[in-house]
Amino acid sequence: MLKTSVTIYTDGACSPNPGIGGWGAVLISKEHNLRTELSGSEVDSTNNRMEMTAAIKALEALKKSCVVKLYTDS
Repeated sequence: MLKTSVTIYTDGACSPNPGIGGWGAVLISKEHNLRTELSGSEVDSTNNRMEMTAAIKALEALKKSCVVKLYTDS
């Protein structure tokens, strides 16, 4: 049995750095025709923390074991 494949795109930013930060992630499963968008913010953070938070939250959102392609710009 083949595992489901999920593609994840993430990004995070902070302005000023350090300062107010935000993160976002999009999870796409073409096999199940699903798209999930996640996002959040922090009052006191850095750009690197927001980049990592986006990836972590996206992986935590997966409901079962699957093949993951994770795209980030950091």
